[in-house]
Amino acid sequence: MTRRSRAREVALQLLFQRDHNPKMDRSALEQFATERLREEILRDFCMHLYDGVVAHLADIDQKLSLAAENWRLPRMAAVDRNILRMGAFELLFTPDTPPAVAFDEAIELARRYGSADSSAFVNGVLDRLRREATQTATPVDVREP
Repeated sequence: MTRRSRAREVALQLLFQRDHNPKMDRSALEQFATERLREEILRDFCMHLYDGVVAHLADIDQKLSLAAENWRLPRMAAVDRNILRMGAFELLFTPDTPPAVAFDEAIELARRYGSADSSAFVNGVLDRLRREATQTATPVDVREP
């Protein structure tokens, strides 16, 4: 497991906790991350993922709802839902993370923490989300004047 993978794992745990206790104190969240991640750069990355998902939660959930045919977010397993949220955040809002890395990391978390079908489910939803985001992206004209 890479160091950033471990930070993603802790971010997933924080998002899972938030699902069950949305009013959890910020200092408790940071303490949780500090106890599990020794390096400041990893704690910062973990909290960046957590904060990014929370900041964009409505948009992420809307896009995931559209991409997850026949699945409502509240009916998804909490682990799968939060893996998808974090993967969606990295795909849509973190351009320095290559899409292949976001996919691989999300699928690995689903294998480790989800059900037997979680990794295929996460892969399918994120792939559809990526394709839809690519289709709706505004083309940029890069021709020289």
